[in-house]
Amino acid sequence: MSWFKSAGAEPSAEKFEVTLTEAQWRERLSPEQFKVLRQHGTERAGSSPLDNEKRAGQFLCAGCELPVYDAKTKFDSGTGWPSFYQPLDGAIGTSEDRSLFSVRTEIHCRRCGGHLGHVFDDGPRPTGKRYCMNGVALVFRPAYQFGLNYHTGVRRCASVTTGHFGRRNGDRQCDLHR
Repeated sequence: MSWFKSAGAEPSAEKFEVTLTEAQWRERLSPEQFKVLRQHGTERAGSSPLDNEKRAGQFLCAGCELPVYDAKTKFDSGTGWPSFYQPLDGAIGTSEDRSLFSVRTEIHCRRCGGHLGHVFDDGPRPTGKRYCMNGVALVFRPAYQFGLNYHTGVRRCASVTTGHFGRRNGDRQCDLHR
C-alpha cells in the first residue's frame, strides 16, 4: 500500500473532546489508520473496500466512532476513495492544507481531530461538494446496527464489542445476550 503524507497540513490548534497520547493512539489504531488519522497520510486510491460499500448505514470516524457521513450521501466519484456530498451536522471540522503545491480544505473529525480527507467543489447536487475520504479513516456501520433495519424492519442486537448481530424479538434480546 502506498502512502502520502500531507506535509503542508498543520496539526489543528483546536481542542477536541477525545484526546489521547501518541502511544494510546498507536495502541487503539492499526498502523494504516494511525498514518492517516494522526499523521495526515493518504491511502492509495482504490485500496479501500468502503469505496464500493452500498448498504444503508453510517460511516464513523475510525478514531473515536463519531458518525460523520450517512450512506445516503455517498456517491461514486470515480476517484478510488469513498466520496460523499454532505457530512452529518456538526460531525467535521476543516483546516487549510498547503501540501502538494496547492491549497486544499482538509476535513477532520470534530471530536478527535483525526484526518479524514479533503473536500472539493466538484461534487453532485444538492451541495456541489465532494468530500473525498480515506476509507481507512472510516468504519462502516450497517443501518441494522443502529436498531431498525431499513430494508426488512427487523430489529437486531447491536453488540459492537462482540461483533454479534443476532435477531431481537420485541424487547427480548438475542439468544446470546438474554
